[in-house]
Amino acid sequence: MIDTATDRIGSPVCDPALATRTERGSIIAVLTGALDITRVPGLREQFLHLLRPASSRLVMDLSLVSHVDADGLAFLVGTGRRARLLGGSLRLAAVTPAVGAALRVAGLDRLLEVFPTVQSAVSSPARA
Repeated sequence: MIDTATDRIGSPVCDPALATRTERGSIIAVLTGALDITRVPGLREQFLHLLRPASSRLVMDLSLVSHVDADGLAFLVGTGRRARLLGGSLRLAAVTPAVGAALRVAGLDRLLEVFPTVQSAVSSPARA
């Protein structure tokens, strides 16, 4: 992931908190730590590069995300919108209790697809 920080010569510093893999035609992104104002700009940049017309089925594994703020919620909505515009989808998987509570309070649990596990997110049929 490209973070907003730079090293001493001005080159982007990679944030090791995002790991990706492909499984059954879906890109699985494992996020760790906070999904907040400090991380969203770098994550947005990374996901702009991940989502393409040929690879826009995205599963975000949020099992290691400690908390989410309003910027993080906006990032999830925006990423979902971009995936849909490219003919794909965004699915959230293994959401922690803190993140799940934030999604419910914001009403986003009805807008975004939330699955109990990564496996169920990958294997469930597309929403009608």
